[in-house]
Amino acid sequence: MSHEHVSYLELLARGAATEAYDRPVLLARASGAGPEALAELEEAKQLALRVRAELEGRRRREAELSALFATAHDLAGLRDLDAVLRAIVQRARSLLGTECAYLSLNDPVAGDTYMRVTEGSVSARFQQVRLGMGEGLGGLVAQTARPYVTDDYFGDARFQHTRTIDTAVRDEGLVAILGVPLSLGSQVIGVLFAADRRARVFEREQVALLCSFAAHAAVAIDTANLLAETRSALAELERANDIIREHSGVIERASEVHDRLSELVLHGGGVHDVAHAVSEVLGGTVEFTDEGAGAARRVGGHAVREGDDWVAAVSAGGETLGALVLHGQPDLDPVDQRTLERAALVTSLLLLARRSAGEAEQRVRGELLDDLLDAPDRDRRLLRERAARLRTDSEAPHVVLAARIDRAGAADTGADAGGRESADTGADAGGRESADRQRLWSAATHLAATRHGLASARDGGTVLLLPLGPGESAADLARGTARTLGGTLREPVTVGASAPVRAPLDHPDQVAVAYEEARRCLDALRMLHRSGQGAAAEDLGFLGLLLADSRDIDGFVDRTVGQVVAYDRRRGTDLVRTLDAYFASGMSPARTKDELHVHVNTVAQRLERVGRLLGPDWQSPSRALEIQLALRLHALADAVTAT
Repeated sequence: MSHEHVSYLELLARGAATEAYDRPVLLARASGAGPEALAELEEAKQLALRVRAELEGRRRREAELSALFATAHDLAGLRDLDAVLRAIVQRARSLLGTECAYLSLNDPVAGDTYMRVTEGSVSARFQQVRLGMGEGLGGLVAQTARPYVTDDYFGDARFQHTRTIDTAVRDEGLVAILGVPLSLGSQVIGVLFAADRRARVFEREQVALLCSFAAHAAVAIDTANLLAETRSALAELERANDIIREHSGVIERASEVHDRLSELVLHGGGVHDVAHAVSEVLGGTVEFTDEGAGAARRVGGHAVREGDDWVAAVSAGGETLGALVLHGQPDLDPVDQRTLERAALVTSLLLLARRSAGEAEQRVRGELLDDLLDAPDRDRRLLRERAARLRTDSEAPHVVLAARIDRAGAADTGADAGGRESADTGADAGGRESADRQRLWSAATHLAATRHGLASARDGGTVLLLPLGPGESAADLARGTARTLGGTLREPVTVGASAPVRAPLDHPDQVAVAYEEARRCLDALRMLHRSGQGAAAEDLGFLGLLLADSRDIDGFVDRTVGQVVAYDRRRGTDLVRTLDAYFASGMSPARTKDELHVHVNTVAQRLERVGRLLGPDWQSPSRALEIQLALRLHALADAVTAT
């Protein structure tokens, strides 16, 4: 083997460039080798170049096969379609040695094709371009399902050039483009491209290689679509199973609430017990309210949604008694809605039962009070036994109260207490008064039951016998009763109170006397235009002194001028005598100072002190009259004591 042949083997071994194979020939020519030797070297060079080309082809095919194998491996473990398509485009660009590679997919709805993955692209316009079917090289590939290649895109008249596509290709700077179809059977789903920013010729092997990558990409897309469909089907099955489990749970909950409600009814449970049981079953918070059932009533008592709440009317015999309101469960299925409606039905039964029991107790309370008023000679032992069954404290001091709804103020303006125009006459007015009495009696009996007292309808109004609380006076009880009944009925309720009756069941004859005093006090309040208020005789000044059966003169004097009398006793002053002289002198300070033989400033100072003790309105006509009467009674009491 000659030295030159060894040189070519070395060049092949180290993979030298094509230009290096000319060197042995040039060296031999420079050393003066003959024609035969030069011809032999030329023949050896050509043989070496053929061997080199064969080796290069083998290496390229090995790289291509390795890339195709890696792509197939990616498809076997497909997890992310975008990642697989990106790997295919990257490998195609690398093996074909192009500056750019990209993949587009067809949009059957829009009827065009759009960019899905790009590698080596620098133009945002190019990355977002859409090609109509048949437009540009890619549109033609997608339409014909055949590969197309051009070494000069803008000079190639085979393609339908559009301004949008050409502008995007020019922005990217592409010149040579190869496009092959992505096919599933006979259907083209997209195009895989390789492109350069300079003119170049794509060889047949490169076209075949890109077609292989396109086949893999099509398989990846089809596999991903099948996986997506499978996942969707599994998700649908899971949802169906969830629905079945949910419905099964709902049926179990409905059965549970039915059992619990039945048990509550049998064991005498109340409305709040029902609400608590339904809250636990439905998972929200259920409360009973006597308002807010209007929407449920309008749709025939079915549970209806109000904002984020559900409302079921509680009704019986066409009368709405209230509503069950479910909070915290805005999405309620039909079975749970029926559960709420069933609970509302049970609640209405419990309310009717409680109402029947309450009405019976109210009648018993009314009958006992009627006996105290009309037949005080009844057996007192029997009266106390009846009171004990009603849980009435017969030993505590009680007050008799007379109450009446009074629309006198509304009648003057032509409107009732709710602001409505009033045109009731004759039978209409009589019907309204009867309804008012019934409402007042119902509210009063509820109050009496709450305070362990008695109540009865009487004389166009209501009479109550209520025990006094610790530190409570008859006047306090009258005012509180007027507020309570007025708030319940939303109407002005006037209440007159008697003086306290001690142990009324031991002195039943005093109850009727106290009732007459309460009625007189009630009439006085109406005459004084104090409708809607509550008062006892002690609140009415000298008028109360006349109305009260006890004639508590000392109490009247103390309430009216007691502070002035006490001040004189503590300080040794002469305010009471000054007041007597002031009123005797026609409320003239000048004549008063002559009567008392003091300076007018002294009179002014004493009267100022009186004002601080009795209040700024002490000289008003009504107060002045009460003060003068109290002064006379005080003087009379002192004279009696002196004798």
